Amino acid sequence: MKLPEKFIAEADSFFSRHKEVPSEGFYESFDKVPLHGVRLSRAKTCVSEHEELLKVIDPSFERLDPVEWCDGGYYLSEDPEDTRKTGRNPLYHAGVFYPQEPSAMLPAQVLSAKPGEVILDLCAAPGGKACRIGEDLKGEGLLVANEINYERSKALLRNIERSGITNSVILNENPDNIAGRLPGFFDKILIDAPCSGEGMFRRDRSACASYEKYGPDTIVPVQKSILNAADTCLRDGGEIVYSTCTFCEEEDELMISSFLESHPSYHIIPHPEIKGITHNADGTMRIWPHLNRGDGHFCVHLRKGEECGREKVLSGFVRSSKPLKASERRGFDLARDFLSEILTDEGFAKLTKVPFTNHAGGVFLIDFDENLFKGLKVCKTGLYIGDSRLTSSGKSVFAPSNSIALALTREMVKPDRYLALGFNDPRLERYLKGETIQVTEEDGITGNGTVVIGAGNAPLGFGKVGGTQIKNMYPKAWRLI
Repeated sequence: MKLPEKFIAEADSFFSRHKEVPSEGFYESFDKVPLHGVRLSRAKTCVSEHEELLKVIDPSFERLDPVEWCDGGYYLSEDPEDTRKTGRNPLYHAGVFYPQEPSAMLPAQVLSAKPGEVILDLCAAPGGKACRIGEDLKGEGLLVANEINYERSKALLRNIERSGITNSVILNENPDNIAGRLPGFFDKILIDAPCSGEGMFRRDRSACASYEKYGPDTIVPVQKSILNAADTCLRDGGEIVYSTCTFCEEEDELMISSFLESHPSYHIIPHPEIKGITHNADGTMRIWPHLNRGDGHFCVHLRKGEECGREKVLSGFVRSSKPLKASERRGFDLARDFLSEILTDEGFAKLTKVPFTNHAGGVFLIDFDENLFKGLKVCKTGLYIGDSRLTSSGKSVFAPSNSIALALTREMVKPDRYLALGFNDPRLERYLKGETIQVTEEDGITGNGTVVIGAGNAPLGFGKVGGTQIKNMYPKAWRLI
């Protein structure tokens, strides 16, 4: 492929100054087929299932080919025609896997979120890294995923919901506004910074044109501003993981050295234990397309001051109870009745360990005070359960959110309320297309009412049984075309 002349000049300069990095094969790597990967959700799968699941995901599967630097990450076949089909796979819609370029799996692994932490993903769309962070939190603590571009924040919202993450807030904000509202609030911050995108050249040919229009000169000031906002948001002893998908030294090593010079309380945490990547002498990390099995990435792990623990930050922001209006109480009762219909006692207790909340006219599960984010543009907060609506006859009924189904496991659902559709069952695709499907005695569904439809053991959404038919409740915006 024809690479931008400015990029070639900068790369030549880099390799001439860094003899420790071999240059042979670098330019030729841009003519190779891009690598494709998926990250299997560890919240929805166990390792023993991965081989069978990958056979369903990848038509050309031959053997497990793990991404060394990511737990649950695997390489797919190199046939782009096959890998493009992953977005239509039922397991994708169930949040069992997320298609992700292998290099992009590194930053969230380095961040290593722990249950109970409060974490900010500052440039989160489309959401692959945020979903991994949410898995690591295991329902404890809080993930705040931000995207400054409104249209991209919609994709972020969809991916967070698909992943089944319940303890999250999605913002559509400028980083400076978050810093002004939540100074010193976060334990860890991920910055997958906007960059000149050189690592995208072989995957997206339009990236070259974008580079020539919005190169390092345009993006470097933005990156500096984002890092400064993150510093304001981060508590003492907290950590930042900064990453880009560019090879540009000005956006990578030089950006970090400049930040460390102006913020002397920070230091780099090296990660020699991570295999398969290139480790620099200063503790930063790179993935080179000619040396490692990825398209290209830069990553560095920073700590602000010395490591120190603190009490869970959310303990000071627990929701205060207040008298409920009659309409709110009715909504809560309808939500409980709906969940009790489909969930086991253990499943109900697990899902509702967080209290019901009336928020924006609907029923949510939120265990922190939403006033934390007052004044910020909030796209989503907590887990949306649904809302009560009046029928034409004046009866109140509950309209569930599909987010609930994706936050469940099969074990949480009553056996006679779960319809498991095999991957070769034609009803599975029909369900994802929004069509009415049939139910038989062999399906094990007893009686009418709401059921959870699953792709095997992975819940997808709801349906309403009436006799031998199931009325489709899968959201129109999510259906296959």
